[in-house]
Amino acid sequence: MARNLIAFGAGLTFALGLSISGMTQPAKIVGFLDVAGTWDPTLVFVMAGAVGTYALLYRWIRRQRKPALAPRFGIPPVKDLDRRLLGGAAVFGVGWGIGGFCPGPALVALVSLHPAPWIVVGGMVAGMVLFECSPLARAGGQRPGNAPSGAATPLGGTTATDA
Repeated sequence: MARNLIAFGAGLTFALGLSISGMTQPAKIVGFLDVAGTWDPTLVFVMAGAVGTYALLYRWIRRQRKPALAPRFGIPPVKDLDRRLLGGAAVFGVGWGIGGFCPGPALVALVSLHPAPWIVVGGMVAGMVLFECSPLARAGGQRPGNAPSGAATPLGGTTATDA
């Protein structure tokens, strides 16, 4: 129960931060990304605050023996930059630039009842379903043959080599 309350509080704080900072307003995002036109630099402060907070807390958290509410840390073992990662990042960036929403702000903006975030979230869900139906998902999110035995998958399971 305590974990759920903490997760809810963290999610609510994140949603409020996204709303207050303007991250749920597509025009503000597109204005920030339009560096050759009418650039709106205000989101630089949002990014600086997020990166600064992460940098400080990550170092402190990594020195802890274990998380407060979990048996162990879930840090991904793979750190390679490959075509799939870079391609996915490019598709994400193009979608963010066109639609003005990334996943968190799109979910928060659903309460506005405007159609745009519903379309974005629908696209996200469709992408997740397509991934789950793909051979890559059956390989535990790793390229076949590259996943170490017992490796965690993106959805919390383990690789098929454990079966």
